[in-house]
Amino acid sequence: MELLGKSKQELREMCVAMGEPAYRGGQIYHALYAERKLDFASMTNLPAALRERLAREATITLPVVKQRFVSTDGSVRYLFDLGAAEKTRINTEDSENTEDAEKRKPLRAASVEAVFMPSEGRQTICVSTQAGCAVDCQFCMTAQLGLIRNLTAGEILAQVLLPLEEHKEGLAPRTNIVLMGQGEPLLNYDAVMAALRILLDNTGMAIAPRHATLSTSGIVPGIERLAGEVLRPKLAISLNASCDEQRDALMPINRKYPLRVLLEACKKFPRGAREYVTFEYVLLGGMNDSPEDAVRVAKMMTDLGRVKVNLIPWNPGALPFGEPTEKNVREFHRILLEKGVPTFTRYSRGRDVMAACGQLALLQIENAQPSSASSL
Repeated sequence: MELLGKSKQELREMCVAMGEPAYRGGQIYHALYAERKLDFASMTNLPAALRERLAREATITLPVVKQRFVSTDGSVRYLFDLGAAEKTRINTEDSENTEDAEKRKPLRAASVEAVFMPSEGRQTICVSTQAGCAVDCQFCMTAQLGLIRNLTAGEILAQVLLPLEEHKEGLAPRTNIVLMGQGEPLLNYDAVMAALRILLDNTGMAIAPRHATLSTSGIVPGIERLAGEVLRPKLAISLNASCDEQRDALMPINRKYPLRVLLEACKKFPRGAREYVTFEYVLLGGMNDSPEDAVRVAKMMTDLGRVKVNLIPWNPGALPFGEPTEKNVREFHRILLEKGVPTFTRYSRGRDVMAACGQLALLQIENAQPSSASSL
């Protein structure tokens, strides 16, 4: 009986089935998620007899931290070992059936990555939602892995719980969660939302919804489904192109959900008083970083409501693309601002240990201060 990933209601029902009062489930929920007690012996809000019974009959399965890679900027890339597995590459055209198919299969072993990024006043944790990815964006190294499998809600939560526990002595007051690691979150919708409900619950991990962001390549049915959630993260769209022809080549998912359809879904997406839909635009030298591209992107943003654009200069990897020049980055930024589009240029952290956007491909780097394998 696995507990990590279970909601408060599921834990209450479990306790009743065990012949315990339902409120004990709430106590387990608080100990596990609010206090980050990751073993039964430390759950001192429970009677000793119940702790002993849980130790016999239940599990809290945590991934092994196979290696940590520490960047010069303080970021830490975690390589979590869920075991070795054969990859299963799934065609993008069938990718929306992936979630249902995965539910019918036993869990396969896998490895996955998360990145802990400390900064003044906050820490940001970049979380994976799948091992590998089926969407096949051409500029992203994760795409080279193919899809291995969907992660469970517990495996998603562990990527937050373990770094927070490891760094607990130096944590800043605020934690940001970005679902921007390996995988397409909206192709693992149920597990992602189960994890988010716990992350965003004031009695769970208490992450403020405005401090959680889900990034998608543009799975329109998932965006529409997310729009109907009562409690949801902020939405970020991985755009990366200024026209359909360009996006078709860079992101094959665009052939199924072209820009017109994607932008319409974004226009309808509900936003709070100070909430924006963010468009992430990876600048690829000589490919999508011209002034003409900037003008087309600015035109796309017209009539979409509150939006902003994050420009991300491409991070080097073993792919046939180049970094944009500083001149092109500045000019692209200037044009968007001139056209009235709120724009920010984001330089990714952890580039030296392959922890930056688009670099997560399970690489092990000899000179990156890897730790010995361990679990917390």
